Amino acid sequence: MIADIHHARDAALHEIEQAPTLDAIVALQARLTGKRSELALLKTGLGGLESVDERREAGRVLNEAMDAVVEALARRREALESEALDIRLAAERLDLTETIGRPRRGHAHLVTQAWERLEDVFVGMGFQVAEGPEVETDWHNFEALNMGEGHPARGEFDTLFVDHVPPGGRAGSTVLRTHTSPVQIRTMLAGAPPIYIVAPGRVFRRDTPDATHMPVFHQIEGLVVDRGISMAHLAGTIDAFTKAFFGQDFSSRLRPSYFPFTEPSAEFDIQLPNGQWLELGGCGMVHPAVLRAGGIDPEEWSGFAFGFGIDRMAVMRHGVGDIREMFSNDIRFIEQF
Repeated sequence: MIADIHHARDAALHEIEQAPTLDAIVALQARLTGKRSELALLKTGLGGLESVDERREAGRVLNEAMDAVVEALARRREALESEALDIRLAAERLDLTETIGRPRRGHAHLVTQAWERLEDVFVGMGFQVAEGPEVETDWHNFEALNMGEGHPARGEFDTLFVDHVPPGGRAGSTVLRTHTSPVQIRTMLAGAPPIYIVAPGRVFRRDTPDATHMPVFHQIEGLVVDRGISMAHLAGTIDAFTKAFFGQDFSSRLRPSYFPFTEPSAEFDIQLPNGQWLELGGCGMVHPAVLRAGGIDPEEWSGFAFGFGIDRMAVMRHGVGDIREMFSNDIRFIEQF
């Protein structure tokens, strides 16, 4: 009987190995493991064996044969399912590429390149990058920065207001931020000094687009608050940044100016290797009223702030004649950078 079992097992395994489709496997499973299968019929003959040992040995071999058949059916089913999946994927594959000639790779926008490089320079100088919302409250955007309602400096920002009244607020108290300075207030309120942050971001003003202005543009703001901070630290930071970003042949200077959120205030210029001076941005020592609005005691802490336009940096660095070109999506312009 054992020889008959081995013969039935081997025949079943051969059929399974040659099964061409999943349907064939389903049919084989019913025929090779069902009640009318050859191995099942051999099982009914176990009672005709003379000794208990013969019946025990034949039963063991028969069970092993049935297990081998079931395992072979499972392996073949898995292999056929995998093949069927590969065939279906190949049939449903879509070529979504559309290129003419050699494919071209894109690159970061000119403003994004300047933004990322500025972040790298300031992070290398020990600053952290901070962010804030583009839709701001009137308090964060103006009042906390020492520009109360009716302050004449507010008229210079030509603000865009949002038709939204925050809980507990009033109509006309929500704006598209006009500068990145509100991030200074949010950073001071969020944690105690020392603070060393830069805040790049998009800002909005009611400007008519021309060669040097856009209603949507980008700024980067810097804030340092610590004990013993002076104007000398500000001048040194500006000069270190100038050399790190533009090169060792460039230098910087500060000129007296006025901003409501700094006192004293200054404009800072950079000097090109040819001796020409270019105005870059504004800076100064953080006004005590601004420190108090941020929850910081000006008797214990002092700080400086600076800010300038990222778009303008890109324009100066690459010699772009018209700032509107950077947002025209003209491929002839974009490919140059």
